[in-house]
Amino acid sequence: MNGDTIVAGIGQTEFSKDSGRSELQLAAEAGRAAIVDAGLSPADIDGLVTFTLDSSGELDLMRALGMQEVRYWSRTPYGGAGACTTVQHAAIAVASGAANAVLVYRAFNERSGRRFGQPPPRPPARTLDWYSTFGIRTPAQMYSLWFRRYMDDYGVTNEDFGRYTVVARRHAATNPNAWFYERPITLDDHQQSRWIVEPVLRLLDCCQESDGGVALVVTRADRARDLPQPAVSIEAAADAHLGHGGVMYNYYHPDLATFPEAEFLGRQLWERSGLGPDDIDVAMLYENFSPIVFYQLEAFGFCKRGEAKDFIADGNIDLDGALPVNTNGGLLGEAYIHGLNNILEGVRQVRGTAANQIARVDHVLVAAGQSGLVLGHA
Repeated sequence: MNGDTIVAGIGQTEFSKDSGRSELQLAAEAGRAAIVDAGLSPADIDGLVTFTLDSSGELDLMRALGMQEVRYWSRTPYGGAGACTTVQHAAIAVASGAANAVLVYRAFNERSGRRFGQPPPRPPARTLDWYSTFGIRTPAQMYSLWFRRYMDDYGVTNEDFGRYTVVARRHAATNPNAWFYERPITLDDHQQSRWIVEPVLRLLDCCQESDGGVALVVTRADRARDLPQPAVSIEAAADAHLGHGGVMYNYYHPDLATFPEAEFLGRQLWERSGLGPDDIDVAMLYENFSPIVFYQLEAFGFCKRGEAKDFIADGNIDLDGALPVNTNGGLLGEAYIHGLNNILEGVRQVRGTAANQIARVDHVLVAAGQSGLVLGHA
């Protein structure tokens, strides 16, 4: 599969707090934009992939887009942890011949509709019984227990987390697609934002709640020369899950100051691509909360354990740093579409069309903790 498939087209809606449209309409708008960007028509799409959480049914989307025949569809479990798994599913379908062109989509009204940051409206899944029994019902509460061990072991403070947020907002401030376009913040702004879980997370450590839709088209690499846009090669794709693990956080690994699933993911991506941390020009790292970036920088080998706070403070993740991170502003600065918008930014960086374009980009790592991609030139 590695290098045999490409991202041929990308599309999105605007990112807002109140789209005023149905989630299906957002999916259709993003999907159509991606198909047009790929120089294809809806009739050329014969596969669909999305998240299990997505409310837009495949048949409904086919009807909305005018698609007549689909021979493959699948969904990935949970939310953002599987962001890159969607592309893996699509690439496997294309590489195996199960489909010729697969549309990957995610659309929701997360701010004006069901807000993921709030306690669930119905009894939680059985796996959450372990936490909800003790009053831990929101993602911020669940993750903070994990983050607190990291802070204690490595002497990390909330101010250290804030230095990442400042960078993300600076990148978003020069990205017209971002909700926080032209709205950078200072570290003092971060420290003045209210506590969500003291002393771990402030409001500005949390990702946005966004309305919007994102889509992309995956097809065969041998079609690259016929496409209107520069094709982006899927150099590697991987999923990473461990026994006794959780969706992203968990309390059962021996060392809670690490992210073993991300370490496993990194090993797979480096082995499959033949690359390593020094070969990556841009990293797009899923961050529902700012500390996740710290864990992933260390798990993928960009710095050693406990060194992420200094790696960030020294400017390494800035646009002119050694490893620009989340050049679109990430999920804190651009929008939170379950991480799929970070994949689009990775594609733009390889194409050379990003708002905050990095010079000479050959390889981009896109990672969501337990799923990841390495993108490159076709």
